[in-house]
Amino acid sequence: MHLEIVSPEATLFSGEVTSVTVPGVDGEFQMFQDHAPIVSLLQEGSVKIAGNLEIEEEFRSRFSKGSDGKTVLKITSGTVELKNNKIIVLAD
Repeated sequence: MHLEIVSPEATLFSGEVTSVTVPGVDGEFQMFQDHAPIVSLLQEGSVKIAGNLEIEEEFRSRFSKGSDGKTVLKITSGTVELKNNKIIVLAD
């Protein structure tokens, strides 16, 4: 599935992933291939991404590796939309 992470400054990541976990306002949840469509508000926490990511050099400092091997991006708030295996995270 395709993931785009967009901040007010730039598109931080755009590429194929195997799963994404986000900090929803009602709790953390994970999305996989063929997940039902969803739109949710996000709260402060971590976006955790599984897959072989190629992050542009200018944005690598915003991401880290979690203990489980997933790529992690800390956010303060945002929204997520998943439709037709395309996830868009608008992150602050």
